[in-house]
This record gives sequence, C-alpha cells and structure tokens, in this order.
Amino acid sequence: MTTTFHRHWRDVPASAWRWPNFSPAEIACRGTGKLLINDLALDKLQALRDRLGKPLIVRSAYRSPEHNRAVGGAIRSKHLDGAAFDIAMANHDPVAFEAAAREVGFLGFGFYPRSGFIHVDLGPARQWGERFPVRGTAFAAETPPAREALAESRTMKGGGAAGVATLGAAGVEVAQSVLAETQTAILPLVPYLDTLRWVFIVVALGGIAVTIYARLDDWRRGRR
Repeated sequence: MTTTFHRHWRDVPASAWRWPNFSPAEIACRGTGKLLINDLALDKLQALRDRLGKPLIVRSAYRSPEHNRAVGGAIRSKHLDGAAFDIAMANHDPVAFEAAAREVGFLGFGFYPRSGFIHVDLGPARQWGERFPVRGTAFAAETPPAREALAESRTMKGGGAAGVATLGAAGVEVAQSVLAETQTAILPLVPYLDTLRWVFIVVALGGIAVTIYARLDDWRRGRR
C-alpha cells in the first residue's frame, strides 16, 4: 500500500494525481487541509465511481490526527490512513451502493441513515450501524415519468369551463342591470339577457361537476 503525505492539498503536483473524478481538495482533511494519498484506497474509490456511473459526494476522507480527535473519531480510524471514505447517499440507492462497494473491494461498512451517509474502508471486514430503511418505492429514475400535461388535464378543462361560465354569468347580470337602468331604448332585449345568464350558470355548474368527477377519478387511479 503506497501512501504519500502532503502538508496541504495545494502542494500535490498535477502529474501525481490520477483519479479523474476526484480532486485533492475532496480527499484532504477538512480541518487542516493536509492530505495523505493512499493509492490503493483511491483506486477502489475511482472503481466504485466507475461502476455506479454517477458522482460520489465525499463528506470525509483523510483526517489528520488533530482533526480526528476534534471530531471524536476512533483512535484507530481508517480515515487516519487515508483508507476510508464517508459517502453521501443523496444521489444513491444505499442498497445498490453497498453492493457495488463490496464488489470493488471495500470491506468495512458503517451505516448512518440519520446523517445520510455510508462509511466504507479497506478493512478488516466488519460493519456497524443500522442499514438505511428500505424504500417504499424504487429509487427515483434519472428521468421521471411524464405526468399529465396541465393543458390536457380534465381537471383544468372542467375548472376552466366553470370559471369562464361564472364570469360570463356575472357579466351578463351586470349588463342586464345597466341596460335596464340606462338603455330604455333596448329594454326588449333584457328578457333575452336573463335567459343567457341562466345558460352561463348551467355551463358553470356542468364545469364544476366535471372537475369533481375528474379529481375523484384521478384519486381512484392514483394520480394525486
């Protein structure tokens, strides 16, 4: 196992870094900036990244002795050897992550569901903590399934019809009042406007009925 120590991650020569999906800053001690490059551990980390095919968010990698004491780390923590990584599960299925990590050669596993990460190291083989709860549904796909477009939604159509008809009925009522009070010359039209207002009211009630039916049907089909 080859290791190389640097007093600060900025001192790492670009030619000495061969892990394309990670940077010295990601692997360095969060408290001091010091970096112990553990070639074997980083090779396995890169292999895990390649196998999963998506970014690994490294919360903690190498820890200097002083920083390890400050955060309450174990006295013989593998982080001190640059051989351990705490990886966030925000973008991973914990079950698939664990399986892939074992396949590439990680042996030690610590599960921290409340904090949202899994600890992996080079061993010895052991594990601690409670595994993440099994998801009620499959892990979210990269592209979520298409949902009903609002423009095509029955609920939107029914609600729109009800709204338009309601506004129409109100408008007719206002027009009727104005005509009755100020336009005596066209009073014969007032009865027809009254009929038109009732037509709009019927359409509004029909739209409301369609909206209620569509929502109930959506609930029945699981479209919430």
